[in-house]
Amino acid sequence: MLLAPVVLALVLGAPPVRAAEPGITRSQADEILAELKKIRELLEKGAAQSARQPAVVQAPAASEKVTVALRDSNALGSDDAPITMIEFADYQCPFCRSFHSTTFGQIQKNFVETGKLRYVSRDLPLPIHAQAPQAARAARCAGDQHKFWELRHLLITNQDKLGREDVLGYAQSLNMDVPAFTVCVDSKRYDALVQQDSVDANDIGVMGTPTFVLGKTNQKGRFEGVKIVGAQPYAVFDAKIKELLEHH
Repeated sequence: MLLAPVVLALVLGAPPVRAAEPGITRSQADEILAELKKIRELLEKGAAQSARQPAVVQAPAASEKVTVALRDSNALGSDDAPITMIEFADYQCPFCRSFHSTTFGQIQKNFVETGKLRYVSRDLPLPIHAQAPQAARAARCAGDQHKFWELRHLLITNQDKLGREDVLGYAQSLNMDVPAFTVCVDSKRYDALVQQDSVDANDIGVMGTPTFVLGKTNQKGRFEGVKIVGAQPYAVFDAKIKELLEHH
């Protein structure tokens, strides 16, 4: 079934959980371990159902080059930045929160704010996360009021509170036009675009979140770059970004 490779890639793409890492609390580490337990249970169930048709699923190579369709997406940084990084994220994914808490801020400070990197957010709500599609929809609706990144931060860092009233409360805390935001969320006007992101991710073999595509900016129609799987340490992104900058 489709879910098996998705969750397997999540396991294989995830770095070891260390509660002592900056930005990771014991509670967050426990949530990641609980997620891995749930994934293991799903895999065991799937394996039992398909015992007569065994299959070997491998995690994508971290250095794999892929080409993904360019879309009108929410982005941080200058359009003239020489390097672009696309993140396929699930707002309910604990590995996405781990990356956001430990690595994203460093990338933003050292590369986005210095004009070297354009950071693009795209959606991949996974089947195992019931509230992820609504969260993706809400973030895009916040973008209508120029609050995409602010709400994105609140959604990722409050994964245990992603119900409708919670999301509306975050919008109010950001001084958004809550009635207009509510109409947008309830209308599901962005669902087709969220689904298109998922299709694009599937086309390049993205099976778990977070997954990144890093490459040179100013490509038209299609974007070619290196695929990086999982909530890798900052040093991994730092090295790959600097390598691309050296050859720019």
